[in-house]
Amino acid sequence: MKAIQHSIQYDRKTGQAAHFESEASCLPENQFPHIVEDHVIGLYPSFRFQKVDGFGCALTETACYLLSQMSPEQRTETLSFWFGPEENKARFVRIPIDSCDYSLSEYQAVADPIADPELNTFSIDRDRKYILPVVKEALTLSGGKLSVLLSPWSPPWQWKTPPQGQKNDAVTYGGQEVTEESLTPSRNNGGSLKPEFYGSWAKYLVKFIQAYLAEGIPVTMLSVQNEAAAATPWDSCVWTCAQEKDFLRGHLYPALRDAGLAERLEIFVWDHNKERMVERIEEMMDPEIEPLISGFAYHWYTGDHFDALALLRGKYPQKVLMHSESCPLHMPGRVTFAEMDLEALKKKPRASLAPEEAMILDSVGDKTPADVDLEDAFAYAHDIIGDLNSGMNRWIDWNLIVDPNGGPRHVAGGFAAPLVYGADGKVIRTVTFEYLSLIMDAIPSGSVRIGCSSYGAEVEAVAVSSPDEKEIRVLLFQRGNKKTTVNLRLAEQVISVELPPESLTSVRVKDLIG
Repeated sequence: MKAIQHSIQYDRKTGQAAHFESEASCLPENQFPHIVEDHVIGLYPSFRFQKVDGFGCALTETACYLLSQMSPEQRTETLSFWFGPEENKARFVRIPIDSCDYSLSEYQAVADPIADPELNTFSIDRDRKYILPVVKEALTLSGGKLSVLLSPWSPPWQWKTPPQGQKNDAVTYGGQEVTEESLTPSRNNGGSLKPEFYGSWAKYLVKFIQAYLAEGIPVTMLSVQNEAAAATPWDSCVWTCAQEKDFLRGHLYPALRDAGLAERLEIFVWDHNKERMVERIEEMMDPEIEPLISGFAYHWYTGDHFDALALLRGKYPQKVLMHSESCPLHMPGRVTFAEMDLEALKKKPRASLAPEEAMILDSVGDKTPADVDLEDAFAYAHDIIGDLNSGMNRWIDWNLIVDPNGGPRHVAGGFAAPLVYGADGKVIRTVTFEYLSLIMDAIPSGSVRIGCSSYGAEVEAVAVSSPDEKEIRVLLFQRGNKKTTVNLRLAEQVISVELPPESLTSVRVKDLIG
């Protein structure tokens, strides 16, 4: 048995991620002077769980616009970080249907569906400018192995009710609560699709899917609505569970079936945060709806809730659990999601601070951008390992790349991404991206999660069998500031692995016995 260790450690002073690779010590357990019981992580290949279909990211208009500003060589290199044969080999891409917050402006494929109820003016020309060329290049780089998830943020605004405030989501996403219920309909701030337009919206979605397929884009997945309970300051639409079921059962699925798309598309519901996932799915999954749904999509913005995934995996073992969005909630290289003078805020009397200013100061404390960058990477490793251990099949990040302000986008503020297109025209690979690269290398598409038991919270671990079943791959994440030695125990063999402080490590176990 042979084990190769690859570790990543981040230097807070230089902001660089250092890589270390070595062969780990591997001995039969009976050659140790005493029974190995300390710092043990047990590996059990005979216990097999879900298949891991792979990883991916979103190609929003923002990301594709930034890629279009690069030279052909730089754009290909940047896309290759995710989709190329030598790097991550990502297999999934998420694309918004019409505009989202990460679009250069608001738009929809039919400008005025009231004047054009037959949707004769439907066009995806806007997507042909930036999105489609980039997606096609990514498809080529992947060797044709991409699968595309389409997600709508809002139906055409003319079909919607006026927005209504939803405080929880406004706070979660950094927006202001909308309290004026008499506002006119909008793509932004929520509102709901009027029932009389359910059939029209189903027809619209079918036309969008067909248009992408006609461009040679392998659309294989559709989520019914991005963040179905969020009235965010950007493109959004609120659906109750009853409304979503009515739309899916009575309009969307029949439209997909009649267009010959139902058998080739996987339909996902929820596409929102984990903490309300169980309640929504339990209400959704009646005997008529369950056969129409392939899986449950979810985001990470309100906490771990790994148990929620485990509950759903246990009750619905045939459904796909797909993490469909995550991003750090601050601008690149900064500690907040909006432009603000933190030092000036710290000098103001506490009583004079607006509630959102106080909340930001409390969350930031004395953190530096380097601290926050490392916390991002930690959050990604922790969440991915926890999700995998709870039954996740697919993982898709948010924007492939953003600019130094976390945009551009058509609403204020901005959020970070694993890749940043710097003001100097260079692409910055953040420590989060380095973590993701290691994770995707350790867990290739088609891996199967196996039994793994860790000795404590000090080191988080997940293990898989490689697609060819010739290797065991283990991810080990430890955020402590001291070196830690762990003992991987497998088939009466012990592999001793020294983990650097604040590091992510993969171990590839080859030449398996038995």
